[in-house]
Amino acid sequence: MKMASTEHNVSGNAPVGRKRFWKQANVVPEEQGFAVQLDGRSIRLPRKTPLCVKSRALADALAAEWQAAGQNADGRFSPADLPLTGIAGSMIERIPAEREGVLRSLLAYAGSDLLCYREPGEGKLAQAQRKEWDPWLEWLHKQYEVTLHTSSGVMPIVQPEESLQKLYNAMEKLNPAELAVLAVSVPALGSLVLGLALVNGAGSVDELVASATLDERMQMAVWGEDTEITDRIAGIQREVADAARFLELAGKPTA
Repeated sequence: MKMASTEHNVSGNAPVGRKRFWKQANVVPEEQGFAVQLDGRSIRLPRKTPLCVKSRALADALAAEWQAAGQNADGRFSPADLPLTGIAGSMIERIPAEREGVLRSLLAYAGSDLLCYREPGEGKLAQAQRKEWDPWLEWLHKQYEVTLHTSSGVMPIVQPEESLQKLYNAMEKLNPAELAVLAVSVPALGSLVLGLALVNGAGSVDELVASATLDERMQMAVWGEDTEITDRIAGIQREVADAARFLELAGKPTA
């Protein structure tokens, strides 16, 4: 994180454990929307753009997470304490500047989508995958007229070019907030299908995370709880919940 002489500058490469350097975070109405300020000075994103959003509800939430950051015994904070700000930065700077690259990066997940790689045979895991994952692929077909092939095993699947083009066309229509949410949720869930379901409001955070972690949950059902796995699932839950909250707040009308 760098700080200009007159404005606070936010960088995604902020050193972990930076000391809190402000007393008050607040929201200031401006011509472009609602700006978040620290002690009366604008927060700047890595490319020098002010942290300013159109939704008052989102701006209030951004200010709240800045106000909470560093409010601990040693007064330190990290980017992990500012998840909504991270998504906002992507919406404001990354998506407009790198939209084509973001779309292509997200589309690549269609070739390795978690839901398309199944356990061979007719065991409990294979049956559970069909029960939990097939409905999402059916939703994808109903929503976008897209069919994705599935495979038993780990060999890469070449998805139909027509399906990939339809997915690209669908994502191309999304606004910057929706694409920023996809950029967080798709890698977390390991699935473009589940990410699109989140953006479309087709499933709750709990439902989507449960589907994304089906294999791990069934593994623990057999071998017992594993702290490393439960921590990973909790991390996915937080990321997807933050993304869903951001999308809800960004879509609320201004006050």
